[in-house]
This record gives sequence, structure tokens and C-alpha cells, in this order.
Amino acid sequence: MKKQSVGDGPVIIKKYANRRLYNTETSSYITLEHLAAMTREGRDFKVVDAKTDADITHNVLTQIIMEEESRGETMLPINFLRQLISMYGDSMQTMVPGYLEASMDSFRRNHDQFKSAVEGAFANSPFADIAKRNMAMFEAAATAFKPGGQMPGMPMTGSAPAAPSAASKDDEIASLKAELSKLTEKIEKLDK
Repeated sequence: MKKQSVGDGPVIIKKYANRRLYNTETSSYITLEHLAAMTREGRDFKVVDAKTDADITHNVLTQIIMEEESRGETMLPINFLRQLISMYGDSMQTMVPGYLEASMDSFRRNHDQFKSAVEGAFANSPFADIAKRNMAMFEAAATAFKPGGQMPGMPMTGSAPAAPSAASKDDEIASLKAELSKLTEKIEKLDK
């Protein structure tokens, strides 16, 4: 089979009976984590059963979601899952995939527009460095609050890191509030 170059159509992944996945583009065995990374990078791929050549992409993507959810990376609320399950066999079942796809496309467009607007607003301003620092702090905090997460640069220990003094916490909070106020003013000016 001809090797595909990036952008030359979907990468073909063969799944063997022993559950191993073979990437025909790189001629190497890969894992579900590799496929998840390819998805996040926007790479298009198709998973086929090595024996029957049947397209099993849907099953493999569902398996990736199940593994992510089981790791504590839950994104799908229980009520949503219940509603989704209740739609199977319903007369509206055929409409659900299109609706969900359109909703996710809209969500991604809105996310991208917001991200571009924020980046554009601060691109060549003195607030760019502040915004970058705030995003780095936000990402570090989000990582720290995930199950098993830790602050970047902090060693993994059995005990929590020593808390900063109350005065330095208050100063940092005051500084962050001032920065947030400035950012809010800048965004309000852009809306006008």
C-alpha cells in the first residue's frame, strides 16, 4: 500500500485481532493514546479491521472516549449520557448525530473566534505579557486541581507544598484583581 503524506487523505490505521494498531503512514505500531493525539492535532485517520477491511473508526473513537472518561478526564455529564442512551431506538435517533455534530462545530467556531479576539486584542499591547502570564497561571492551576495533577516545577511529594505567607497571598490577589480590571476595561473598549 502507498504511504500517505500529510494532507493526502486520511491515514490508514489497521487493527489486528490481537488488538494492536498499525499506522500505515509511519509503518509502526501505535496505541490509542497516539490516535487521541492525532485527533487533537486535527489529523484525519481511518481505522480498518486488518482481516476484513471493515471501517471500525467509530468503534475506536468511542473506545478512546471511554478510556479518557475512565481516567477521570470526564467531559460528558451523566444527564447527557442518560439522554443520549434514551435516544437509541427513538424515532429521532437519526437526527441526533447531525444535531450533535452541528452543535460541536458551532462550539468550536465560537471558541476559536473568542480565542482569536482575545489574542488579537492583546497582540501588540503592554497587556500581552500580562495575558500570557495569566494564561500560564490559569493552566498551572487547572493542572494542579486535576486528579493526580501537580503545579509545574513542583516536585511530587506525599505532602502539599508549603503555603505562601498570607501577606504575599493578599498582594498577589490584589495584583491579579488589578490586572483583571485592566483586561476587562480593554475588552469593553473593543466591544464599543
